Amino acid sequence: MFEKLKEILVEEINVNPDDIVPSAELINDLGINSLELADLVLLCEEQFDIEIDENAARTFVTIQDVVNYLETIVK
Repeated sequence: MFEKLKEILVEEINVNPDDIVPSAELINDLGINSLELADLVLLCEEQFDIEIDENAARTFVTIQDVVNYLETIVK
């Protein structure tokens, strides 16, 4: 799941792959803005054919937060 998320961040959001570690904060460490975060949510929904709850998306602080959420919802 981490590798798939990393691929999305690198290819679609243009994040430096060297910066993507589980503990990296999306906003503070990777410099993702609110629009890019919304794009990330949409891209994950498309990639994994899921719907991410808006309240859950608000809890995404680190890469690991997103990975943990995806691992619980993606079958």
